[in-house]
Amino acid sequence: MASVKLAYASSAALTITLVSLATSATLVAGRESTVVDNTTNLYLDYLLAGKITTGTSPTDAKEIRVYVYAQVEDTPTYPDSFTGSDAAKTVTSTGIRDAALKLAAVIPTNNTSDRTYWFGPISVAALFGGVMPKRWGVFVVHNTGVDLNATGGNQAIWQTGVYEDVA
Repeated sequence: MASVKLAYASSAALTITLVSLATSATLVAGRESTVVDNTTNLYLDYLLAGKITTGTSPTDAKEIRVYVYAQVEDTPTYPDSFTGSDAAKTVTSTGIRDAALKLAAVIPTNNTSDRTYWFGPISVAALFGGVMPKRWGVFVVHNTGVDLNATGGNQAIWQTGVYEDVA
């Protein structure tokens, strides 16, 4: 009798440039990642995790937010002005942000300079009612009052595909 077991693909870094990402008081101006294309692997889920480091002298009691956006139809088309590329992005409004994107993580921050904040792992499928979108990416925004840390190795977001293995 065959058994079905959970299996994991190798983790991979998302392409997103968080180095020196500017603060956004209204949490609408941030950075979008390059899209993850699940049309070939057809993973049942992805685990999303990462580390984000604040800059020098951030404001106390602020936050970093990680959202997930997804393809909305076959072209592919993404919500608002998202393109599926690693790029600076300003969402049209907080209402559009909250309706079109899925909030994956809210990371409370303090006024400690150059502190690394970790998040996840978070199930991406769970954000979409248990079903993986064809293509998806992340949008990161923060209101810490200063740019994020300028060292590339201090910023990273990873994804790990999850599937079933029949043995």
